[in-house]
Amino acid sequence: MSPLVVGNLSHSFGGVRALDGVSLQLQAGERRAIIGTNGAGKTTLFNVINGQLALSSGEIWILGTNATRLSVHRRAALGLARTFQVTSLFPHLSVLHNMIVAVAALSRFHFVFWRPVTAHAEIVARAQDMLAVWNLWDYRDQPVANLSYGVQRQLEIVLALAGNPKLLLLDEPMAGLSASETHLASDIILNLDRAITVLLIEHDLAAAFRIADRVTAMDQGRVVAEGNAG
Repeated sequence: MSPLVVGNLSHSFGGVRALDGVSLQLQAGERRAIIGTNGAGKTTLFNVINGQLALSSGEIWILGTNATRLSVHRRAALGLARTFQVTSLFPHLSVLHNMIVAVAALSRFHFVFWRPVTAHAEIVARAQDMLAVWNLWDYRDQPVANLSYGVQRQLEIVLALAGNPKLLLLDEPMAGLSASETHLASDIILNLDRAITVLLIEHDLAAAFRIADRVTAMDQGRVVAEGNAG
């Protein structure tokens, strides 16, 4: 079963056709990079796969389910997770509390309004384990606002893993990072379990080709080339 199949996707903003008949298919465990200039339609593609934008035409299949008309949260329930070009963290909360919120939101946890989330030992333990596994434990008590941008980007990738996704969309995970930070973020992606299929948008071609098995090039809302990264 292919984790992601998109067929003939089209989307327009007014008179501008941002996606024009895009089709692609990912194999289980694949790392696929989407490359192209600004305005090529890459983030629009992510937004329609994720359900944030409605399609003008086409179909989206996620892990064997026709997700074309499903909401964002229904697609997440299928096993889809994503990050964004701009970090979507809680800057005034600690790293650990950001992780706890992500684990609670993406688990089968049921909130009890008079009881704080931190009182649930299994949620806290899972959050602590994830920070330790991904080498972020030393930052656990620091407010996110005090972290370097590179560490914030690493944390956002780890937060996206909180719900044990099967399909992970990464929107420019290396954007704004130094060479050393790019290497660390790349290592996180490279070390992901192959049970997770990864689709990423990346302008850093060296990083994209280091991570990806295959590369898809877009221009003016269309797929113009596709091939192996090696």
